[in-house]
Amino acid sequence: MLKDFSLSAIIAGFVTVLVGFTSSAVIVFQAAQALGASAAEIASWMWALGMGMGLTCIVLSLRYRVPVVTAWSTPGAAMLITSAAGVSMPEAIGAFLISGGLITLCGFTGWFERAMNRIPMSIAAAMLAGVLLRFGMDVFVAMQTQFLMVFAMFCAYLVMRRVLPRYAVVAALLLGMLIAGSQGLLRFETVQLQLAQPVWTRPQFSIGALIGVALPLFVVTMASQNVPGVAVIRASGYTVPISPLIGWTGAATLILAPFGAFALNLAAITAAICMGREAHENPDRRYAAAVAAGGFYLLIGLFGATVGAVFAAFPQELVLAIAGLALLGTIGNGLATALIYEKEREPALITFLVTASGIALFGIGSAFWGLIAGGLAMVVLQSRRV
Repeated sequence: MLKDFSLSAIIAGFVTVLVGFTSSAVIVFQAAQALGASAAEIASWMWALGMGMGLTCIVLSLRYRVPVVTAWSTPGAAMLITSAAGVSMPEAIGAFLISGGLITLCGFTGWFERAMNRIPMSIAAAMLAGVLLRFGMDVFVAMQTQFLMVFAMFCAYLVMRRVLPRYAVVAALLLGMLIAGSQGLLRFETVQLQLAQPVWTRPQFSIGALIGVALPLFVVTMASQNVPGVAVIRASGYTVPISPLIGWTGAATLILAPFGAFALNLAAITAAICMGREAHENPDRRYAAAVAAGGFYLLIGLFGATVGAVFAAFPQELVLAIAGLALLGTIGNGLATALIYEKEREPALITFLVTASGIALFGIGSAFWGLIAGGLAMVVLQSRRV
């Protein structure tokens, strides 16, 4: 196992956590505050989520020798912000337990995997490319405000892709940090690390929290997070039993929910970073990047919400640029796989466009609706040919 670790894998794990935390941690904070959480309870939420993500990343990746990256449910957190009115913290914790139990049931019974097996690879790959498209474009959008730093990172990436492909993202990140530091854009002076203390909240169960929180949280997490998470794994060429992955994320939620872990699930966007060529040229050794990401998530858990200051120290343009550069190869592979078969090309294109549009209906994100639209197009077009 130690021979499978490399600097590129560790950097990929760090970028995975950097992108995941900086892009959505503020939503988790707002969700906790909407439930009336104190500063200690917010730190406990980060402890529980960090522990859950870290342990599931490490254990599942080592068990299957596949990069398995987990995450908190960002759409679930956003849903809590708008749906938590009138729900007490104990009632919310009870809803988290119910949602986690439903995820565990769908996972270990195999119901979810049987449904996912019906999704064609071209559709899954198109959805992956659509999810990641925004990150690829953000590299060039970031040049509008920090041209020197981002353009230098882009050039460093291109040169290293020619000379030492495995270290292209590493070089871009280091150069970006060097330029950001020289321009005074790194704000590490505000960082104060402090160990988090888990806070146990005794759950309460109510019909209102069941209908208003538990069921929507379950549906949003499965549709907007676990469906694209599985699609990313398969579109990246990995074969792994899905049922235990889903089941164990649900079980981790059950165990840690009283401390604030509202929903743990398979990651999609951040998982693609660990599954790309930048993590390692050999796909069989990329699981080390997910293990490294798990280690960084454990650190987040140990130090709680104060670790947010570390990631907040990076300028937004640097984060956007390094995420986009790390995902360029995955976007390209997704598009190539999606469009390779002519008879499936149009449904795959529809999936890509709907997913990339960012449309959200009934609180469910565009990745799910992209799969629905592509599947519908494939059924109609294939039946027409028959």
